[in-house]
Amino acid sequence: MRVAVVHDWLYTSGGAEKVLAAILSCYPGAELFCLFDVLPESDRGLLGLTRSHSSFLQGMPGVRRHHRLYLPLMPLAIEQFDLSGYDLIISSSYAVAKGVLTGPDQLHLSYVHSPMRYAWDLQHQYLRESGIKGGPKGLLARMLLHRMRLWDTRTANGVNAYAANSAFIARRIKKVYGRDAEVIYPPVSVPQDLIRRPKEDFFLTASRLVPYKQIRAIVAAFEHLPNEQLIVVGDGPEAEPLRRLAGRNVMLGGFLPDAELQALMGAARAFIFAAEEDFGIAPVEAQAEGTAVIALGRGGVRESIIGDGPEPTGIFFDTPEPAAIAAAVKAFIRREGDFNSERCHANSLRFSLPRFLREFTEFVSYHMAEFDQLRTPIGRLVDVKRSAARELDVRSSSIWHPS
Repeated sequence: MRVAVVHDWLYTSGGAEKVLAAILSCYPGAELFCLFDVLPESDRGLLGLTRSHSSFLQGMPGVRRHHRLYLPLMPLAIEQFDLSGYDLIISSSYAVAKGVLTGPDQLHLSYVHSPMRYAWDLQHQYLRESGIKGGPKGLLARMLLHRMRLWDTRTANGVNAYAANSAFIARRIKKVYGRDAEVIYPPVSVPQDLIRRPKEDFFLTASRLVPYKQIRAIVAAFEHLPNEQLIVVGDGPEAEPLRRLAGRNVMLGGFLPDAELQALMGAARAFIFAAEEDFGIAPVEAQAEGTAVIALGRGGVRESIIGDGPEPTGIFFDTPEPAAIAAAVKAFIRREGDFNSERCHANSLRFSLPRFLREFTEFVSYHMAEFDQLRTPIGRLVDVKRSAARELDVRSSSIWHPS
C-alpha cells in the first residue's frame, strides 16, 4: 500500500505540525506533499519530518513571510499534485489540503484542524484585524473569500471520512460541509508522571504574540490587579505594543525553550489563556505540569479543561476583555485551594501521544476495511441489499404507521 500525506504548508513548528509528525510516524513509508516547505532544519529535525514534495508556490517571491497573499492560487496549487499512484491519501488540513484530487479507487481520509476559519465564521474578525473591513480592498477580500467558500464546499465530498481535532471543530465541519467527523484529539507532550515544583507568586501566559491570541487583553487585565504578577512568554508582531502597554507587574520574557517554559508552567499559580482555539495545546501542557488554567470559555478548551464539579482543573471567563479576565483571576484566587496539581496532571493524560497514535490508526484501519469491502463485487452486492432492505423498512413503516 502506497500512502501520501498532504499538509497545507510548512513554515513553522506549531500544533498542526506536531500532529503531522505523529501521522507520519504511523506510516513511515508515506510521502509528504505540501504547498510550500520553508521549515527550518532545526524544527524539521525536532519533529522528525522527511523532505516534502512542494507545489509551484515554493518558488514564489516572499512566500515565507507573506504566503497568505497567495491564497487565490492555493486551490489551483493543491489540485496539481498527481496522487494517482497512491492507495491511501491522508490530508492534514486547516486551509486547502483536503481539496487534493483523488479517484474512486483511492481512500481519502482528512484530519481537519479547522475548515478555513478566516473564510467561514471568522471572516468578519479576520477582515477587522487585517484593517480591510471596508473600501476597495475590503470588497476584493470579501469576493475572494466568497470564492474560497464555494471551492471549499465543492471539494468537501472528495473526502471519504473526516476526523476532527475537537468536538467544537466536528460541529463546524457538520455546519460547513454537512459531514460527520470522528473526534481524535491531537497529541500533546504529556509527562507520564507529574514533576512536582513549588508554586511561586506569579501567573503565566505563553503563545505567539499575534492579535487573535488576545495577549493584549491579558496584559491590560493586570492593570486591575496591581498586587499580582504576570509573566508573558512568546514572541511575534505584538511584542513591541505589549511592552508599551505592560505595567510594572507584567514581565515579557520573550521566546523560551520547551524545558524552561515547562518549568515556568509548573511553578505558576495558574496559566491564563484568552484565545478561541480549535483545540488549544498550551492549556493541556500547563495542566500536564500540574497547573490550573484560567481560560476563555469558547472553543476546544471546553473539552480539555474541567471547569465544573468537585475536581476542577480550571475556571472560565465569558469574553476576552480585560475586566472579565481580571474578575476570573480574582475568582481563581478565592478558590485557589480547590485546584489540585495531581488532578490537573491526570486530566492532561487524556491527550497523550500514545492515545492519539492508537485512535488514529484505528480510524484509518476501520475505514480501509470498509472501503475494501465496498470495492469488491460481493461488498457492493451486500451494500445494495442493505439499501434495498432499508428502503423496504421505510415503505413498510409508512404503510403501517401513516403520518
